[in-house]
Amino acid sequence: MASTLPTKTDILTSYRHLLRAALRAVHYAHPQRFVVRDVMREAFRDAKAIGTYDRKRIRNTIFFLNTAAREAGLETDILKNLVRVAWERRNLRGRRDWHVLMKEKEMEGRKKKNLLPDPIKGREYEHYERTIAMLNDMMELCLR
Repeated sequence: MASTLPTKTDILTSYRHLLRAALRAVHYAHPQRFVVRDVMREAFRDAKAIGTYDRKRIRNTIFFLNTAAREAGLETDILKNLVRVAWERRNLRGRRDWHVLMKEKEMEGRKKKNLLPDPIKGREYEHYERTIAMLNDMMELCLR
């Protein structure tokens, strides 16, 4: 359960501890450290996340990140995948693949009102996010 509302000092201390542990876990590697920094900033600027502040989850997450930094095991693999997906999501936001452009050219001559909406559009990461949420609940972590 979430404890009482945290003070500003608690939030800053937690941010610094988590960021330091995450940077150690990715070994300060060039693209990963910036992704970790951006994800952490986004998480701590989110007002909803601050309302769910839980010291136990933060402590467990720091322990998880320290283990990932110390050993090349399951924790490292999970962290690598989290960072890679976050990086891909950020870099593919504005990019359009060639097959999307070809499909648009093909559809120019057709009536667009007869087309059904794409059922996958906007739901690409739904299963991934549910998996991360289950991992967080099971291990009492606060990964994103």
